[in-house]
Amino acid sequence: MVIGGLFEANGYQPSAWQAEGAVDNAPTDIGYFRRIIEIAEAGKLDFFFLADTPAARTDDLDKWARGPLYMNYMEPITTLTALSTFTRHIGLGATASTTFYEPYNIARLYAALDHISHGRAAWNVVTSANDYAARNFGLDRLPPHDRRYAQAREFFDVVRRLWDTWDDDAFIWDRENVRQFDPARFHVLDHRGEFFRVHGALNVARSPQGHPVIFQAGASETGKEFAAETAEVVFGTGANKAAAKAFYDDLKGRLPKYGRAPEDLKVLSGISLVVAPTEAEAREKWEEWQALVHPDIQLLYIKTDLETDLSDLPLDEPVPLERIPAKSNHHQAYFDEIAGLIRQGLTLREVCRRYNRSKEVFLGSPVQIADMMADWVASGASDGFMVAFPVLPYCLTSMVDGVIPELQRRGLFRTEYTGKTLRENLGLKRPASIYTKQA
Repeated sequence: MVIGGLFEANGYQPSAWQAEGAVDNAPTDIGYFRRIIEIAEAGKLDFFFLADTPAARTDDLDKWARGPLYMNYMEPITTLTALSTFTRHIGLGATASTTFYEPYNIARLYAALDHISHGRAAWNVVTSANDYAARNFGLDRLPPHDRRYAQAREFFDVVRRLWDTWDDDAFIWDRENVRQFDPARFHVLDHRGEFFRVHGALNVARSPQGHPVIFQAGASETGKEFAAETAEVVFGTGANKAAAKAFYDDLKGRLPKYGRAPEDLKVLSGISLVVAPTEAEAREKWEEWQALVHPDIQLLYIKTDLETDLSDLPLDEPVPLERIPAKSNHHQAYFDEIAGLIRQGLTLREVCRRYNRSKEVFLGSPVQIADMMADWVASGASDGFMVAFPVLPYCLTSMVDGVIPELQRRGLFRTEYTGKTLRENLGLKRPASIYTKQA
């Protein structure tokens, strides 16, 4: 199975910064991140992933101060480039927005990361999903969802073509004839589309993987269609196994339309994971961390992802159904999860406590966690897992020391990295240049 990690300095639990062992100033301490990624690589994880939004919250600051979300967060491509020098095998993935970058910037940044890491880069292609980011780039709010995806599709096509500027064998280093590269193996892009005009070429050789691995996480109809066409790793949604399997079957079923086989795309279920000697101890830890989360933060997560403010409602009464907005313009999966909890008749407090951004929580001993992971993969609910570690370093260390050896004992996870690149370790093909295909 594929296992990658979603990392935020102290962990993804909103109270992680308050937990025992939390490190102050971790978000800007590259030495701290080095220690974390070295643990992940010792556990043979496929990749280390950093999500991102190009924005800080600018309102409700008294509330956000209780559990900041991307409020003190280093730019991820820069961070991964630094971390690449401390590691040899683990993949390095980061989010970068097609809404607020230019294609040439993205093509160049990820090509450089792929070269520096010797073929371990991955780009999570996103459209951005909050209006705080929009306001940093001259907009009052995000463009409509479908228009963002139309821009993303064109953006991705431009980036992919720029990555193919140079053929793999373009640099010939012919000293006798004084020719460093063969001009016949160099391709100029002349793109004129609805959103972008790009005439030029990427000024760096084709990278070790050909293209960095393409990650995506869209759960809307438009997002799933885009993923089926272009993605190689998708962070699947589903707060339980049945929902995860439905997403998996839906997405894999779209691949033939684009001439793709099931093995061309890895679907990884998002989970949180708490390991302890017994299930009771793991549950106790989870509840302890949950109890530290201030109600203000729980309500802000609901406000952010449901795209409406419910803080005027009583915490211990069901949420009126009419308070659910008609549609989402941000994260469709998160929106649907909250709406589903409300439709179950739960109180607002219960909705806040149970909402976990479409991630199942695996609680238990190493054997129990391995059982659950094995069952999800054997049931066709996923090809592996994107683990969002609630509290670091505890949740990572306990997985690496306990769960990983149990999976290895069963023959379900590698004991050593066998590939040189992230693509090779994921079992993904190296893409041929678009110009080779045309020839």
